[in-house]
Amino acid sequence: MHRVRIGITGLAVVFLIVLFAAAIVGFHTKDRSEEANLASAANSTAPSGDPLAELGVAPGGTIGETSPAPPEPTQP
Repeated sequence: MHRVRIGITGLAVVFLIVLFAAAIVGFHTKDRSEEANLASAANSTAPSGDPLAELGVAPGGTIGETSPAPPEPTQP
């Protein structure tokens, strides 16, 4: 029974340490993101259309763009 108690206590201590570290990191990340949002809002003049399209990762293509024809199947 003593080993079980020590094991559970150890797990509780590790859990509290991880919880405390996550709270500190989350707090600092939130502050940085708020500062970045304020700086971004001050620097932007007009809202952009589609951020994925600007990065070139949006699904689909642009209007008027055609996809290449699939290759013809070869007969053995």
